[in-house]
Amino acid sequence: MKIGIITKVDNNNYGNRLQNYACQQFLIRQADDVETIRNVGQLNNKNDSKLINFLKRIKYRCVSIIKMIKNERYRKFIRFNKNINLTRKIYDDQHSPKENEYDLIFIGSDQVWNPNFDVPDLYFATFCQKEKRNSFSASFGVDNIKKEYRDLYKKRISGLNHISVRENQGKEIIKELTGREDVEVLVDPTMLLTKEEWSKLAIKPKQLKTKKYILTYFLGKLSETRKKEIDRVAKENDCEVIDIISKSSEFYKNGPSEFLYLEKNAFLICTDSFHSCVFAILFERPFIVFDREDSNAKMNSRLDTLLKKFELEDRWFKNEIKEEQLNINYDKSIEILEKERKKAIDYINEAINQ
Repeated sequence: MKIGIITKVDNNNYGNRLQNYACQQFLIRQADDVETIRNVGQLNNKNDSKLINFLKRIKYRCVSIIKMIKNERYRKFIRFNKNINLTRKIYDDQHSPKENEYDLIFIGSDQVWNPNFDVPDLYFATFCQKEKRNSFSASFGVDNIKKEYRDLYKKRISGLNHISVRENQGKEIIKELTGREDVEVLVDPTMLLTKEEWSKLAIKPKQLKTKKYILTYFLGKLSETRKKEIDRVAKENDCEVIDIISKSSEFYKNGPSEFLYLEKNAFLICTDSFHSCVFAILFERPFIVFDREDSNAKMNSRLDTLLKKFELEDRWFKNEIKEEQLNINYDKSIEILEKERKKAIDYINEAINQ
């Protein structure tokens, strides 16, 4: 059996590349051949000529080559991609795989259905018959679908066979749009691999000179007040503060493998990132979750869902980092995680053995 994975292929996002790898490894346990359909969303435009669209694809490849030469971070992402079986051909909304190339398609995870981003028909596998189309922990990344997109999403989602989403709100969106109630809510694919499996991919960053550090990973803004609180905890515990996401940090040059190492070995992780929290849980490290203070505050909902599921609501930052938060008991979370993994296996087996 040959399975195709459709997801965003973002060579600048740790969570995106790691969830892609996890999805692949999880499906490999059930199938002989699994590959990710490399895509660039809506690179081409239906209204442009074939020549113009051809030149756009040439430009895309040239930009990638230049990045490989000049950008160390990009090179490390490409190096990590060697762990993922990506199609050689690059697809978009005008160039889809052939109907008979795959026995099954799984769409997800990450925010593949976020209407605020580019969501081509490819992300709903419209190139193949309904019996082959399935989603795997797909995420909308929003709480609702705007009125102007509702008919389009209803049509696309109705064309799926088995559906699983990552958040409870995603299930509610689908029910509201289509009336379907046969929707499973599964954890992010990254949580389906063990910490031992992830450890095999971890690489120590060459910039890391200390054994004790606080890892910070903030996608939103970090206020001066919060920064001072993190610095206080670092000073009191003789830690260096390592920022992996800021372009001004020397650690920004690192790829997904180095990110795994930093998560695994941190004294404490301070973050507003969903996947940073996920790997803190997987590696059983202490972490503090900060809500978003900027325009992306709506992203807090998926963090809230994650913490509630694993009974870790005490991880939220409440004006100060308390001493007891520097330690954490993961016994209950591990028990919950094992049940979630079994749930995912059952879902995949049902989709494959339909």
